[in-house]
Amino acid sequence: MCSLRRWTHPLVAAVLLAALPALSTTVPPPNAQEMIAALARANAAVVGVRVMVDEEARSAETLGQLRRGSGVVIAPDGLILTIGYLMLEAEQIEIVTQDNKTLPARAVAYDLATGFGLLRPVLPQRASSSVSAAVLGSSLPLQPGEALMAVTGPQASDDGEVSMTRLVSKRPFSGTWEYHIDVALFTSPPLLGNGANHSGAPLFNQKGELVGIGSLLVSDASGQNRALPGNMFVPVDLLRPILAEMQRSGSSAQSHRPWLGLNSIDQGGRIQIVRVSKDSPAELAGLEAGDVVLAVDGTKVATLADFYKKLWDRAAPDAEVALTVLQGADVKTIVLKAQDRLQTLKKPSGI
Repeated sequence: MCSLRRWTHPLVAAVLLAALPALSTTVPPPNAQEMIAALARANAAVVGVRVMVDEEARSAETLGQLRRGSGVVIAPDGLILTIGYLMLEAEQIEIVTQDNKTLPARAVAYDLATGFGLLRPVLPQRASSSVSAAVLGSSLPLQPGEALMAVTGPQASDDGEVSMTRLVSKRPFSGTWEYHIDVALFTSPPLLGNGANHSGAPLFNQKGELVGIGSLLVSDASGQNRALPGNMFVPVDLLRPILAEMQRSGSSAQSHRPWLGLNSIDQGGRIQIVRVSKDSPAELAGLEAGDVVLAVDGTKVATLADFYKKLWDRAAPDAEVALTVLQGADVKTIVLKAQDRLQTLKKPSGI
């Protein structure tokens, strides 16, 4: 991996791009000058994101009150795409531009289903000749081994970084927190640096097109049960169908779905609860860490994907859900009244 401070001279860009041919084993790189120009434009669209959250917010316990990450300008009016958990229940949002200006911003949308978040500066920011909106690409043509560029936005004490990485795998991802997408992008080596700088970091292909938004650090990027540190990115292909809806309503329709308030893991065909959210439907129903979920509405579930898809397969987000669980040595059927997760969260100003 080549990891450099944000370039300020063409020579730095040339050094950065020299790493691409060595990393790319499947796709011939574009013309070197075209690549330099495309990646420079992509880099210029990246901003830092800082968020303050009230200490009483539901998400403060797990995500903290002060959050830092990145975003990328995706429209001429300054609309910024980031990862949604950064701005969850935000009280104050700031963006840090490439020229170290700190600007107030407001939340436009948070999409629970994909994990994307949208921000916009409070004062209109028009793209200039030097800072244009990133071009949305597609992850569909990407192949394992392909060289990619990940960028972290500047912060008060950090200029951000440009890192060369490569795609390791494309596969489904199920999060412990009632989250699932059918395709996620996994890269390695991982983004390095201070703090959770992977949060919201944009991922670009060799044409400078945006293909993903950083979500997590992972210990097994290959998905083959071996140690390979890397990052998981949410593909921007998931954004295209819902972008207009997100700007119009603050989320997508698919985000309004049943939520129980569980963090779970699946191991050996068993789904074990590892955490229960305070005041959630799961806590109110008496579920506890250590319980094992065996079935949803009488249908056996063996993976998190099975569990979530069965849970979400109902018309109303506040519908009843029957879970068959193993509590200690006892098998029980527990009926819960689910909630719309978005309705339980404090909405940031703007949404």
